[in-house]
Amino acid sequence: MPVFVVQKHYARRLHYDLRLEMDGVMKSWAIPKVPPQKHGVRRLAIPTEDHEMKYADFEGEIPEGYGAGKMEIWDKGEYEMDEKEEDKLAFYLYGKKLKGRYCIERTKEGIWVFYKC
Repeated sequence: MPVFVVQKHYARRLHYDLRLEMDGVMKSWAIPKVPPQKHGVRRLAIPTEDHEMKYADFEGEIPEGYGAGKMEIWDKGEYEMDEKEEDKLAFYLYGKKLKGRYCIERTKEGIWVFYKC
């Protein structure tokens, strides 16, 4: 099964980076608040650039410049894709903190959100 990781990133502002292994890279979204663990809680999900697979295990200090700051693994595990559409992904996460079916989708306003679905 492919892997996922959520990294707590102490950059200019604290946020969480959700990364899903897809097509040989880590597809990534910045989540400004703690990822939801309960139904009904939605979080903004800002798509970011793809990262190399080595980011699945990265913890440490990112030097000055883009993305500078401490990064630590907040949760990690495997996932299973359930739906894959242009404006929606649904998948099962098997992590220590995030467990169950989650979605990332673009709302009709064009905003991406991450939630337990």
